[in-house]
Amino acid sequence: MGAITVNTLAERRRAGERFACLTAYDASFARLLDEQGVEVILVGDSLGMVVQGHETTLPVTLDDMVYHTAAVARGARRALIMADLPFLGDADPATALAQSGALMRAGAHMIKIECGATQIPVVERLVDAGIPVCAHLGLTPQAVHRMGGYRVQGRDAEAAAQLESLAGRLEKAGAQALLLEGVTEGLATAVARAGDVPVIGIGASPACDGQVLVIADVIGLTPNPPRFARDFLAEGGSLAGAVRAYVGAVREGRFPESGVHTFS
Repeated sequence: MGAITVNTLAERRRAGERFACLTAYDASFARLLDEQGVEVILVGDSLGMVVQGHETTLPVTLDDMVYHTAAVARGARRALIMADLPFLGDADPATALAQSGALMRAGAHMIKIECGATQIPVVERLVDAGIPVCAHLGLTPQAVHRMGGYRVQGRDAEAAAQLESLAGRLEKAGAQALLLEGVTEGLATAVARAGDVPVIGIGASPACDGQVLVIADVIGLTPNPPRFARDFLAEGGSLAGAVRAYVGAVREGRFPESGVHTFS
């Protein structure tokens, strides 16, 4: 099988075929995920918490993201590599373009941006420059202080309508994928069915085209894992087995489970 591209993800959506995404921050884990069939490797700013030991993602710098993206790119051969734009990297279109360019040169194939309405011009500028964008909606960890913590989004009708509208506007702006985190299952299902681009979920809905988890949650390294996660190491028996079990469960629609790994 050839390299995974944004076109591959679009084709999977049209065919109704689910795909798996996991985070990685170094070459060894990137190679492992790649060999076990993970379609998308996310170099997440979650590295601030998982690797660096911070309480939030906010301390992560562009230099950190470039370093880890380059390491992942050296380990992966087939998977699409998606990299997070760090905190304030989307301050304006020019800043976003410069920082996204650095991540693309390091080996990223797609840039993920935590989005509100103010990020629409940023998305448009990156797309105009030929940079694929995944728009991250819902619970956006870089806005943790504004949100007052890691809270499920879209529980009231007005907030849900605003998020669904924003998803459509970001797709119109050129985003080639959406990522929904920590939103109600009904809202995530509506967004996933409304648009034309692939939708990746985490604590969202089984109706999403792809699913993503932080690798530490998949292999039992997180002391108090989030509700939407699942330890696949117990059933997989090894690191490779855990990743393989996760990929299989996502593709076969066995993960996430409605009401178990989702929110109402």
